[in-house]
Amino acid sequence: MIEVRLPIERVSPRDESAILALNNEYAAELSWLEPERLSFLLGEAFYARRIGTLEAFIITFDQDASYDSPNFLWFRERYPRFVYVDRVVVAAAARGRGHARRLYEDLFEQASRVGQAIVTCEVNAEPPNPASDAFHAAIGFAEEGDAVIHGGRKAVRYYARRIAG
Repeated sequence: MIEVRLPIERVSPRDESAILALNNEYAAELSWLEPERLSFLLGEAFYARRIGTLEAFIITFDQDASYDSPNFLWFRERYPRFVYVDRVVVAAAARGRGHARRLYEDLFEQASRVGQAIVTCEVNAEPPNPASDAFHAAIGFAEEGDAVIHGGRKAVRYYARRIAG
């Protein structure tokens, strides 16, 4: 059986309810979003894409975004230009199909095309997310630092990957 590679497509307003549902399924790893906040984030996004009707999605910001996440601000204090991966989610039924890797590869191409040289992200240290740590290491991210945020309720590791810019 040949598996069809679903295209990577821009997120549009009609995708928002499905993105919200998938995001909030993984709120412990990401953060809970209300519809208005998601609309705002998508409006600020540097790159927001999905695969399939919603097998996976990614939302990123560049250094100029109006975004108050402590993780995003950590990178803004350290880099004059960067792309920050705020969230990438693959639906449970779509795991193992390479969607996250494809989204990142497409992001790297888009970022490089506009002269960006660094892509950043964070991964939870508490609660731990070893699968995400391993994935990011496998695609070339290196740890840049760590922090305890949200009044001590969450610990994160910060990662960066240099790309051809």
